[in-house]
Amino acid sequence: MSETRQYLLTVEEGKQLICRAVAASDAVQRAAREHTLVIVAGTTNGYLAETMLSQLGEAGDFTRVGFRRGANMAPGAKAETGPFANTDVVIRQGQWIRGKTIFDVAGELGPGDVVVKGANAVQPDRKVAGIQIGHPQFGTIGAILTAVMGRRVRLVIPVGLEKRVLGSITDLAALLNAPEATGPRLQPVVGDIVTEIEAFEALAGVRAALAAAGGIAGAEGSCTFALTGEEEQLDRAAALVKAMRA
Repeated sequence: MSETRQYLLTVEEGKQLICRAVAASDAVQRAAREHTLVIVAGTTNGYLAETMLSQLGEAGDFTRVGFRRGANMAPGAKAETGPFANTDVVIRQGQWIRGKTIFDVAGELGPGDVVVKGANAVQPDRKVAGIQIGHPQFGTIGAILTAVMGRRVRLVIPVGLEKRVLGSITDLAALLNAPEATGPRLQPVVGDIVTEIEAFEALAGVRAALAAAGGIAGAEGSCTFALTGEEEQLDRAAALVKAMRA
């Protein structure tokens, strides 16, 4: 007999959950060990890079602190920096190819290879994500799309539901990309979008729904999920949540 339980996940817990699901996927595991896996720098992807490099015995001196390219921050805030800022993790046949970025390897990628790129917006009901563009020559998503659209490379997009938007991402892109607009542009993208909902379903077998959002005292931006399933499935989900809080 199925039942429903609720769990609140902070933004960081959501990122960890999502990356656990991405790391466990067959496509990502196969790409890392037999083909090429490119993990583009980002705060969510830092957890994935940490996990995959550890699994392969390649972690070395990697740190996810500062592992990002652009970032949205509160006015006046200063983000931590680290040695792997503005770089990516490229894993080829089980080995970390140090010093390489998506720009170095995009032209070599093909079927079987996987690129993992975070997003700044998600329209979860339509399976569309949005990437903010600050670079005048299109940034990382430009290089990624040449491989994805040109040679059918798989694109995996881990993105937490704190980045959900109302309405159509394509309409937002038209608004933000207009000549009279200012600020970052927006590129709609499709791929294997993984939010907390897909992660709970993949890892625990439960049906997940976003039930509430927000909070205080560290729960700002959090999401509360209603998980429905059999007792064994719900116990697996509870164990996941507990592990992320350990």
